[in-house]
Amino acid sequence: MNSAAPHPHVVRRRRHTLYFLEWAARQRPVHLDTEVDMTRIQAHRTAARAGDTRYSVVSYLLYAAGRTLARHPEANAVLAPGRPSLLRAPRITRFESVTAKLALDRTMDGERTVLSALLHGLEDASLAEIQRGVDRYRGEQAVELPEFKGVRMLGRLPVPLGRAAFAAVLRDPRRRPGIFGTVSVSSLGHSAVDGFHSAGGTAITLTAGRILDRPVVRDGRIEPAPVMRLGLTFDHRVIDGATAADVLSDLRDTMEDFDDGSREGVPGPGLRGADRDHRTARGLEQSPA
Repeated sequence: MNSAAPHPHVVRRRRHTLYFLEWAARQRPVHLDTEVDMTRIQAHRTAARAGDTRYSVVSYLLYAAGRTLARHPEANAVLAPGRPSLLRAPRITRFESVTAKLALDRTMDGERTVLSALLHGLEDASLAEIQRGVDRYRGEQAVELPEFKGVRMLGRLPVPLGRAAFAAVLRDPRRRPGIFGTVSVSSLGHSAVDGFHSAGGTAITLTAGRILDRPVVRDGRIEPAPVMRLGLTFDHRVIDGATAADVLSDLRDTMEDFDDGSREGVPGPGLRGADRDHRTARGLEQSPA
């Protein structure tokens, strides 16, 4: 009986994902989910398109996540690396700024793979700034950006060296925002996926499904509304379920009550001066599960 040998090319381009999954297996993930009424966000997107501006649904999620985690700093954190012992209590590092790790479906060397991009300073970034960061990673040429150099390097290294290099960059928890971000975000809303969960190596991982018209009750009447399933996975080593539920509830309310604060001639919240393009979103070497 013939057996298919593993394709070395495919193994190489997925090595960064495999190293990540080995590390992320230490998490203790717990999953929550809710539904978000996207009426206000969809109306804002429609109005923006009329003005020749396009916003991705994930940009609104990133916008809301930054503001929500700024209000819940205990969830914008990570468990310091190292094995537990009787003499040392677990250490949790909290971060002052919110950095999202956005999962991307891209083609590398002719094969589909998962890459991730970092978007920094979400606690006060405007929607337009976030969209510019997301747009940077669109298109097939995104994999050639310098910020993905680490992914390409991990694919070329022998497995023992690649695994050691991956572990080395994780030893200092203060470096985590520049590697994994402080919150992971993934969307499959472009496909026929209503909802899903993922553990992205951060205390909080957010996942978005597609938007569908569903029946909702308003003022005692049932009517259709665009609804999106929103998942939240939390690392139980870092926070507890009550905190995670508060984060998810706050995030849902922030999205349902969306208001970017902009007025004609007035910049939106967090926009310092006329332009902040110098704070460009940077790429990530690793990918979420």
